Order: sequence, then structure tokens, then C-alpha cells
Amino acid sequence: MPIEAAPGTVGNLTPEQEVKLQEFWILLLKVCGINVEHIESNGDAAAPPSPSSQKKQPPPPKRRFTFFGGGGNDTADDAASTKSTNGITNSISSINITDGDDKYGQSKEFQQALTDMKPEEIRLTLWNMVKQDNPDSLLLRFLRARKWDVKKALIMLISTIRWRLQDVKVDNDVMKNGELVALEQSKSSDPAEKKKGEEFLAQMRMGKSFMHGVDKAGRPIVAIRVRLHKPSDQSTDTLDRFTVYTIETARMMLSPPVETACVVFDMSNFSLANMDYHPVKFMIKCFEANYPECLGVVLIHKAPWIFSGIWNIIKGWLDPVVASKINFTKNVQDLEKFIPKDRIYKELEGDEDWEYNYVEPQAGENKTMEDTAKRDELIKERHQLAQELQDVTVEWISASRKKDDEATKAAVEKRTALIEQLRAQYWVLDPYIRATSLYDRLNVLQGGGKVDFYPSEAKVNGTATNGTS
Repeated sequence: MPIEAAPGTVGNLTPEQEVKLQEFWILLLKVCGINVEHIESNGDAAAPPSPSSQKKQPPPPKRRFTFFGGGGNDTADDAASTKSTNGITNSISSINITDGDDKYGQSKEFQQALTDMKPEEIRLTLWNMVKQDNPDSLLLRFLRARKWDVKKALIMLISTIRWRLQDVKVDNDVMKNGELVALEQSKSSDPAEKKKGEEFLAQMRMGKSFMHGVDKAGRPIVAIRVRLHKPSDQSTDTLDRFTVYTIETARMMLSPPVETACVVFDMSNFSLANMDYHPVKFMIKCFEANYPECLGVVLIHKAPWIFSGIWNIIKGWLDPVVASKINFTKNVQDLEKFIPKDRIYKELEGDEDWEYNYVEPQAGENKTMEDTAKRDELIKERHQLAQELQDVTVEWISASRKKDDEATKAAVEKRTALIEQLRAQYWVLDPYIRATSLYDRLNVLQGGGKVDFYPSEAKVNGTATNGTS
């Protein structure tokens, strides 16, 4: 049976929700230094500038590596674009977000982002973040998380952009370097580097957390074997990095209309020696603040009685929406309510004859990333597509506000085609900017956006091998 788009997602928006999406785009484009004054008065102002007037602007000089080449530069144009954000900054700074929606201090992070980051840098990081996603889907996640309050959603998104670029360095470090760099670090003569690599790979090798299969709703299953965690075995930085790496890799497995994951906490053989509040808090913050609306269901499986007191503490940290997605399962029959028994691997007493085995990184598996000339060519191409999509987004909103049905339809069709081009182009660019992962080696991620959750063959260095277990 085909999976239907959930309410409030692309393809299933009410007219009111579409208006909210358009309002979000306007505010976001303003923060990115793009002139949208002509559509801020319900379309009564002059027509939008032609796409060519924006597309021909040269990209900014490089400052740090991103998909699009770099951050901003201290130029007159950059100063002008910075000035264009003053209005939105002033209007948002006055809103009241002391009502429980600023649990992680994101309003302060938002203001800090506007201070630390130039508009062009925000714009580039936004498009880096989109990857293979429909950008509307990305914005809608933040809108739903903030109950369709556009300004609160903007604060949340911009603070996430800052978190990705400056705090965690998701794209420029975690995903760019991946497992092979960790393997190289583990062989370093520098004790600090060696420890970083060894601790990261230890998480992968033991399968403390991994992705395998899908549940009844077609959601990728992320399994966390809590009994394998010992707080003293790795630093908090390593654990945070492993968590972000796992979440970002799981993102690669989401295919519309599926937008969420099924997370199974396997609590079998759990003891107090496994308890560690730091990764719990970090994971909660990730899903509530930086990866909103990514959880479909959370299954806490075979939790022993000693966990009840711990759970009373943890549930107090949870947003009610997240808490509502958590279910306790005691046996395989309980799991079957969410996952077919033939997709429950035997370790969880299901029928699937599968077990986790880590395939080590292979020398040369990231050789494509060495072709920086081709990478830069693809980045330039993606930059152009993003510019075109920004232009047609402005056209779409302007035509919609003027109630010009013909122009709106034309803009929607053009926009849909560009979004698909951007998605397909990401997968061409992907091997030049993202290190090969376990799931590439297992042939789950097969290139071109194709995902096979139950591959019959693993693939190492382009060679197929039997190896689903």
C-alpha cells in the first residue's frame, strides 16, 4: 500500500499552511540578504526582479569550505545585505518566547547567528543543510515544531544553521571526514588524535547504534543497544560526534513521503553501569532543537524495573510531542505492532536472520573526494540551481499574493522541476563532499538517491560481495 503524505507535509498542506510556508520563506530570504520588499505588501508592489538580475551575481570569495565554496567577505555588497536583515532582526527581537518554546535558548543563538554570520554565510549554510531534501519539507519541519508560528520557526531554523556550521561542523567535518579519517586518526602518533579515532570507531565496531530495515510505516529503523554503552569508554565529544553522524546518515535514508524514523532502544541486559545522562540529554536536544519532526516512533524495549526511576527523570526533560511518540515494548509481540516479525532481527527474537557486523573502511574509498576540480564544478552548478530556486520561490509567492492563478501555476511547475533537479544533483555531488559510510559499503545507500534497506550484496570498493549479515 502506498504511503500517504502526512498532514502538514509537502503534498498535504491546507491553504492556511501554504500561506505560513510562504511567510516563512519571505522571512528566511530576508535574513539571507535577499531583497523581498516587493512581495511584503501582499503583492501590491512592483513585480519581482528578473531571475537574471540575481543569478549573475558572482559567488563570494572563499573563507571556509562549504558545498557552495565559502562564507562571506567584507565587501560593500555584503554590508548592504547585512543591513537588509536589520528590519527582521528588530521585529523578531520583540516577540515573547518565554512560553516554553525557548527551552534551549535558541532566541539568543538566533541573535548570535545574526551577529556572527553574514547573510550570505547563512544562505550558503541553509542550502548545504538541504542536501537531498525538498527545501519546503525542511522548512515545514520547523513550522510544525513551532505550531505554525513563523517567527518562532525562523528563530529555531537559524539557530540550527549556526549550530551545524559553528558548533558541530556537521558538513565540513563530521560527514566530510567520516569513518576513514577516524581510522587514520586511530593510527596517529599523536595520543589525542589516536584516542579520538579509536573511540569513534569503537562505537561503530560494536554496533552501539545502527540502522537496519524499516517498520510498518516504511520508516528507517535506528537501533540503540544500550547495554553496550559504558560512560568511561569514550569522551562526551566522541559520543556527540557519533550521535550526529548516526542521525545525519539516517537522514540520507529518508525518501518522500517518509520523513521520520523509528528508533528502538534495546534495553535488554541493561544495568546501572550503562546509565549516562549526557548522551540522553544530547539526543533529546538534537531531536527537539536541531532535527525537529524527525522522530516517528520511539520504542523502549525490555526496560528492566531499575529503569523506572531513571525514566521518571528523563520524561521530565521531554517535550510533550516527543513524549507522545514513546512506547514501551516488553516482547516481540509488542514490537510486532510497529515492525513486521519478518523484519525484526533475531537478536530481538524476530524471524529475520540478520546480525550487525561492521565492515571496515577501505583505503581509497574516498578517492572521488580528491577531485576538487570536479567538486567545485558541481558546487557551482548547485549554487546556480539554488539561485534559480530562490528566484522562482519569490515569483511563486508574489503571484500567489496577487491571486494570479496562471502565473502561480507556472511558478509552481517551474519550482517543482527545480526542486527535483536540486535533489538529483545532490546525489551527483554527494561522493565529492561526503565520506563513504558503513551503509555505502553495505550497499544500503546505493548512489543516486536509491536506498535498499535489505540488500542481497554488500559492496566494497565497487565490488559486490555476499554479506547481509
